[in-house]
Amino acid sequence: MKDYNLGSRSIVIGSVATVIVIVYIFRLLTLQIMSDDYKKNADSNAFQKKIEYPSRGVIQDRHGRLLVYNQPAYDLMVVMNEESGRLDTTEFCDALGITKEFFIKRMNDIKDRSKNPGYSRYTQQLFMSQLSDKEYSAFHEKMFRFPGFYTQKRSIREYVYPYLAHVLGDVGEVSESDIEEDDYYQPGDYIGKLGVERSYEKQLRGVKGVKILLRDAHGRIQGSYQNGALDTRPQAGRDLTLGIDIKLQALGEKMLEGKIGSIVAIEPSTGEVLAMVSSPTYDPRMMIGHNRGKMHNALSRNVWKPLLNRSIMGQYPPGSTFKTSQALTFLTEGVITPQTQYPCNHGFYYKGLHVGCHGHASPLSVVPAISTSCNGFFCWGLYHMMSNRRLYPNVQFAMNRWRDYMKSMGFGYKLGIDLPGEKRGLIPNAEFYDKAYNGHWNGLTIISISIGQGEVNLTPLQIANLGATIANRGYYYVPHVVKKVSGEPLDTLYRRRHYTMASRRAYDIVAAGMRSSVLGGTCRFLGHLPYEVCGKTGTAQNRGQDHSVFMGFAPMNNPKIAIAVYVENGGFGADFAVPIASVLFEQYLSGKLSPSAQRLCDELQKRRVGYGKANR
Repeated sequence: MKDYNLGSRSIVIGSVATVIVIVYIFRLLTLQIMSDDYKKNADSNAFQKKIEYPSRGVIQDRHGRLLVYNQPAYDLMVVMNEESGRLDTTEFCDALGITKEFFIKRMNDIKDRSKNPGYSRYTQQLFMSQLSDKEYSAFHEKMFRFPGFYTQKRSIREYVYPYLAHVLGDVGEVSESDIEEDDYYQPGDYIGKLGVERSYEKQLRGVKGVKILLRDAHGRIQGSYQNGALDTRPQAGRDLTLGIDIKLQALGEKMLEGKIGSIVAIEPSTGEVLAMVSSPTYDPRMMIGHNRGKMHNALSRNVWKPLLNRSIMGQYPPGSTFKTSQALTFLTEGVITPQTQYPCNHGFYYKGLHVGCHGHASPLSVVPAISTSCNGFFCWGLYHMMSNRRLYPNVQFAMNRWRDYMKSMGFGYKLGIDLPGEKRGLIPNAEFYDKAYNGHWNGLTIISISIGQGEVNLTPLQIANLGATIANRGYYYVPHVVKKVSGEPLDTLYRRRHYTMASRRAYDIVAAGMRSSVLGGTCRFLGHLPYEVCGKTGTAQNRGQDHSVFMGFAPMNNPKIAIAVYVENGGFGADFAVPIASVLFEQYLSGKLSPSAQRLCDELQKRRVGYGKANR
């Protein structure tokens, strides 16, 4: 008789044994074939992969003047598995000129995975970055005494001029988020932090190379593996040519010394930025090497915010420069004709509402209204647009139609300049006012937007782009600071024309008004220049002293340059903004300054306003 219990036990035991064998086989396959953990450890013991960093692309101005280049520097790397506590720390610290406390903290930070997520004791880790030639030479003589430490040749950025900090930006060590976003980087790498160094990082950085070195059983380097057959060479980054004219930029920065404000100059025919000044500023040469972190912290704590690029981040009331956009809208929509006249008896008076204005002839039409910067004319124009039931069924429809014109001119949204941090400004719409006034509002409620006050805010870049659009009689190119990237075409975004909703005829009329302003209106200070300059002043109201504003272009019928100047607390447009623009026009169009223009430049450089007075 068969023993069925014994047979069942045999089956169970055999099944368990089979499962165990299968598990072991699967695990062996996982470790040897599917997982590369052991292979990595073995490779780490047998090979050292030495990263060879590419040369970062150089940057030059529109005339080929070098702005940014590279100088050799060295990073000090450590392989923890080779160091293994065999180091004479006193001698090591003396060789580098560091304290023992710094050494201990740095070694602990390297091993701390919360601070250094890519840590491995078998691979090179950054101990100290950007050693100078002198520091490298002193250390390299003794490096054989410090097992586990290696030098890695890198480069450090050098800035030729003390100008253009906000446009150029700077380079610093990658953050943890940089590494997470792009696996190109590893701890200790450098990345563009601000300016074009940031926005063109992928073009400037190039491609890393790798050199594979063979180790012996004691971890000592024996030379290249397979005579370098598997090595890859680094590929240098692409060079950038900016649209910036460094002489124009330097002149602008000098004239804004001791002032808070911005200058933006654009070439209308291309959208290339010729100058972009933000004041207060700083010397870009402060932001290199070991001192970058310390200097950045000091600048970020400065109450006057020198790190802020006011040209693209400052959001200001445009003042009377905005009247040109109103004239374009009213003319194209048929709210006014070139012959329409409005009264201005020292301002706009209607139903108890008064908006003041300076003395001039009255009534007047659109060309002299632009020339004299008449508040009354443009208040009447907006009021008649908002209340015109022949053209618009209600005030909300009229308001959104107005907003569409402003949007087409590049207001209320980011233009798309190739710099990080651009702000959009503010252009209100019907929903904005419905919410603010519970649906009970009309043209009188919002009358101040007609003269560039109230809720309207623009960046200096947008004001300059308005000048470029009028210069082109109805279209603009998205402003951009990079003119050319070596070896690749410029983004199509910067090569397309953007047409506004306003008519060509309206632009011709507005340009005539701006020319009249120079010949005998608020911009008559510019009348002495040997070019047909077109301009519009602005005096933007402020809780304290008014802001001084100018927008214009030259020559009138073959425009080469459009300029916006914004000086906070500078008073009338003619006080600061117009004289500054006159010097810039002469420098760019003549290539040099006359003796009288140089004297004016020197005088403007000495004049202080706002924070400049507080720091005399």
